[in-house]
Parts: sequence; C-alpha cells; structure tokens
Amino acid sequence: MPGIDKLPIEETLEDSPQTRSLLGVFEEDATAISNYMNQLYQAMHRIYDAQNELSAATHLTSKLLKEYEKQHFPLGGDDEVMSSTLQQFSKVIDELSSCHAVLSTQLADAMMFPISQFKERDLKEILTLKEVFQIASNDHDAAINRYSRLSKKRENDKVKYEVTEDVYTSRKKQHQTMMHYFCALNTLQYKKKIALLEPLLGYMQAQISFFKMGSENLNEQLEEFLTNIGTSVQNVRREMDSDVETMQQTIEDLEVASDPLYVPDPDPTKFPVNRNLTRKAGYLNARNKTGLVSSTWDRHFYFTQGGNLMSQARGDVAGGLAMDIDNCSVMAVDCEDRRYCFQITSFDGKKSSILQAESKKDHEEWICTINNISKQIYLSENPEEIAARVNQSALEAVTPSPSFQQRHESLRPAGQSRPPTARTSSSGSLGSESTNLAALSLDSLVAPDTPIQFDIISPVCEDQPGQTKASGQGGRRTNPFGESGGGTKSETEDSILHQLFIVRFLGSMEVKSDDNPDVVYETMRQILAARAIHNIFRMTESHLLVTCDCLKLIDPQTQVTRLTFPLPSVVLYATHQENKRLFGFVLRTSGGRSESNLSSVCYIFESNNEGEKICDSVGLAKQIALHAELDLEEQSRLIAASSRPTQASSEGQFVVLSSSQSEESDLGEEGKKRESEA
Repeated sequence: MPGIDKLPIEETLEDSPQTRSLLGVFEEDATAISNYMNQLYQAMHRIYDAQNELSAATHLTSKLLKEYEKQHFPLGGDDEVMSSTLQQFSKVIDELSSCHAVLSTQLADAMMFPISQFKERDLKEILTLKEVFQIASNDHDAAINRYSRLSKKRENDKVKYEVTEDVYTSRKKQHQTMMHYFCALNTLQYKKKIALLEPLLGYMQAQISFFKMGSENLNEQLEEFLTNIGTSVQNVRREMDSDVETMQQTIEDLEVASDPLYVPDPDPTKFPVNRNLTRKAGYLNARNKTGLVSSTWDRHFYFTQGGNLMSQARGDVAGGLAMDIDNCSVMAVDCEDRRYCFQITSFDGKKSSILQAESKKDHEEWICTINNISKQIYLSENPEEIAARVNQSALEAVTPSPSFQQRHESLRPAGQSRPPTARTSSSGSLGSESTNLAALSLDSLVAPDTPIQFDIISPVCEDQPGQTKASGQGGRRTNPFGESGGGTKSETEDSILHQLFIVRFLGSMEVKSDDNPDVVYETMRQILAARAIHNIFRMTESHLLVTCDCLKLIDPQTQVTRLTFPLPSVVLYATHQENKRLFGFVLRTSGGRSESNLSSVCYIFESNNEGEKICDSVGLAKQIALHAELDLEEQSRLIAASSRPTQASSEGQFVVLSSSQSEESDLGEEGKKRESEA
C-alpha cells in the first residue's frame, strides 16, 4: 500500500498554525470515514437480517411441507404421489435451512463483528479525543490570556505563582491530549482500511463455505430427483394448457348453443318438450303460506331422487326431502295470477305443494317427469325407454288407424242397433261373457269419435237426464248452497251407509257396452292417453259420498253438491288392473247420442289408493238397497262384513249387476218412498 499521511506528533508542543491546519484536514477525513462506514454498516446489517430471515423462512417452509399430508383438502387431499414428493423436498429444504443457519452465524462473526467494532470503538474514540482536545486547547488559551495580563508595576508573587502554575498545567494537558489525538488520527488511517476489508473478507468466506456445503448436499441422487420433478412439472403444464384450451373451446360452444336459452321462455319449436324423463333438476319457485291470505314465493333448486322430490337452497351443502312423489298426483293450477304453476299432492292427500316453473317447457317437463315417477317407471332397468313406450301407446290410443271405421262397421249389426245384452248374476256367466267379449275388438266397447269430457260442467247438483222422478219430487230443484229446502229431510240422511272419499275427476265418455269391465279399462286408457297428448293435467278434486241411494260429488270447499248419480243407474264399476288408485263406473241413462235407446256413460276418477275401497263401498250400498226389507241386524252384519278386505281378481276388481237385481232395487226404492209419503 502507498504511504499513509501522518500528523507530526513532535510539533504538538509548538502548536503552530500549520499544525492546526493539518489537524483540520485529518479531522475532516475522519468525519467522512465515519459517515461512509455508517452507511456500509447499514448495508451489511441488511444482508445479515436478510440471511436470518431467509434461514427462518426456509425452516418454516420445510416444516409446512412436512405437514402437507396432515392437511384435509376438499379436492386432491389424498394424493400419495404429491405427499411423498413434498416429503422429499422437505428433507432437502431442511438441509438447506441448516446451511443458511450456519451462514447466518458466519456472517455475524466474520462480517458484522469487525465493522461493528470499528464503528462503536474506533470512531467513538476519535470523537471523544476531539472533544477533550478542544477543551484542553481552550483552557490553555485562557491560562495564557491571564498570564499575559499580569501587572508590571504591582507584582504579586502569589497571583503570579497561581497564574504560572495554571499555564503549566493547561499547557501540559494540551500537549498530552494533542499527542494522543494525533496518534489516534494517524492510527485511524490504518483502521479504516482494516474495517473496510475485513468484513468483506468474512462475507466472502462465509458464502464460499455455504456454497461448499450446498455442493456436498447436492449429490447425483438429488440431481436425478430434481430432473424427474422438472419433467413432471412440464407434463402438468402441458396438460394444463391442453385442458385450458379445451375449456375455452367448450365455453365458446356453450355460449353459442346457450344463447337461445338465456330467454326465460324459449321457443318450444326449437326446444321440444321431453315427456320421457324420469329424472329432472332445476330451479322452481315454491309457494309458502304466511297467513290466511298472504303467501311468499321462495326460489330453490329442486331435483328428483328415485321416488322423492328434493329441494336445496343456495348455499346448502345437501338437499332435503320436499315430498314423496310415489303414487302422487300432479296437475297444472292457477295460483295468484302466476304463470306455469303446478300442484303436487301426496298419495294420501295430506300434503300438497304448489310450484312455479320458469318456462312452459319446464312446466310441462316437470309435470310429465313427476307423472312418470308416480307410476314408478324409474324402478325399471330402462326407465326412459319404458316412459317413451308408454307415451307412444298414449299417442296410438287417440290416433285412429286407417281401418278403424271399417272394422267398426263390420262389427255393427246391419240396420238395427245392438239389442240389450242379458245379464245374469252367476259368476260362471260372467266368466263366459268376458271371454267372448275379449275376442271382439275394443272398438265395440267405446264408440268411435266419442267426445271426452275432462271437467265437471255443472257447479251444483242437477237432475240427471232420464232419471225417474218419484212422486213428491216432480218440480223440486236442488238448493245451490247445499242446504235442504224447507223442513224436508234429505234422503241421504235416512241412509244407513255414509262413506266419504277424496277423488279427482279424470274424465267421462259415452260407451257402447255396460256389462264387461273391459269397458272401464278401455275408457281409462283412452282418457289418460288423451290427457297426455293434449297436455291436460288439471283435475277437479271432490268428495265422493257413497250412500244407499246415490253417489254424490261434493265441492270440498263450499260443500255444494256438484253431481248426483242415482245408485240404481250405476250398473258397472271396476278398479284399474295395475294402478289401484284409478277406478270408474258406468252410469246408464236415457237419451244420450241415441234418443230412442238407453245410453251408458263411463266416469273415471283417481283416488288416494282407495279404488278398491270405493268399489267395495258401492257394492255394499247396492246390496243394502237390494235387501232393503232386511232388519237392521242383517244390515249391520253386511256393513261389518264389508270392512274385511276382499280378494280382487287378477284382472282388477269389478262388479256387474243383473237386470233382476236392478229391478228389485228399483222396486225396493219405490216402496220405500211410498212408505215415507204415507
């Protein structure tokens, strides 16, 4: 190194201006060194702090990687390959964390300690000596000034001695302080170089040691592991890019395909209704009553699960049971001036729910889907195929074939109407007649092009066409409020049998035969098929009252009698062969399509799993009417016997009454009325 400038210590006693000027240069240099070393110290301290933070962060990273397998991720938490890979990384990073900890210790010893010592010891020593020298110099100047003011004329030995002693002491102190100060400033030039080089040397040696430790830990096995991980990352990246490209294409396709679906009520010609569904999901508005006349509509996500209708609010983890739709009934309803509403009623009639769909298509698909589930089609192996077959059969049932009219004309007797078929009460005759009629075409049971009535026209009870009016009832009208007029007692109140059932009217149509249960089966098939084809889902719910005199349909809300069917005119009744909720009966009346002959009309209803019970009740009423002369004990026995379950035939439960039974029932009815008049 080149020579270092020094302050002349031997000239400190003389304290010439040149010496003081040179001292000022050295003091300025010391101040610059102090400022620079403070900045360098801050920079190196940042390195040290960063290294400590890196060591702590590396250790925390290793700890978190070890705890990965203990985490419970909703997706992909059980990936054993990822867990083992991260465990391997954890070991490597833990070793690196140890190396960083060693590096932090070496930086503290080899870099921070030397520069801290120079800053805290050497620079502070210079500052302290400078202050002491300044005080000593000021004291010497004051002592010289007092000594110079000693009086020449009035010398005082004591004062002179004190002043002389003060000059001696202050000059000695200044000289000694100045020599030490000059020595420290001269030494600072050496310490400055040491303080700059030694921390840098320690920093580099610590880094070299750190890299050596890293090189020792990075063996060939680790290099192979890192290479495999790099390859895996590239494969995952390529798979991600491919998946993103596929998703982007899917988004574009869905945007184009879904554009018409953004309209709440899409065009049904472009999106036809699928009537073969046995599963469906979507948002519906559910009506909730909040008071006697007030209600709210809540939007929930509904979906079918087997024979259950489930609902799930937004934010819920899973759906809850809304209703059991096995053997339920569904129909379109008008509710609070809202469109696309439908009502689901449980099989026992105790629970009902009104829902609103967003569009006409959803409205019809929900009704068809629930209808298919109600028939338990979903339990078969190919439910949609069976549903399609059922709907196709419904289409064929109301679509006449080209030879329909020809087959009908070939079966009709030429020039004359069919004579009344003789009926007997023996079971053997019933079986033989059923066999013979089964051989005929079903067109001979129901007249072609017969109109179907899907709703009850009259809101109150009216006398049926062709009904024989007994004496005393000639000009009597039924009170529209369901009350008995005057003080006259209703005939139904005198009846020993009163049984009430909840039914829904499906439809009625004129039939050509009334002596075989196939008539009821065929009428059920045609009415159900016509409802499915023409999207008629609305059904009128009523209470069916069975008495010994008649069958009455009563409005459940107003208790007004809608229709009355005289019991003697009910000549045939039967339940469906498979769906026991469906039942029907044939009513024989005068007039109809042929004014000169009796006509028969078949009425079809849906009940809450009570079809057989209703038929049993009608049969019991017929029996009581037939044996009206029996005493009350015998009638009570018949009622008790009716409560026992009856065994239905494999073809469905039905009863055909003989002409003698109908005549005896009519005679018994007239005799009973004459006795009441007398």
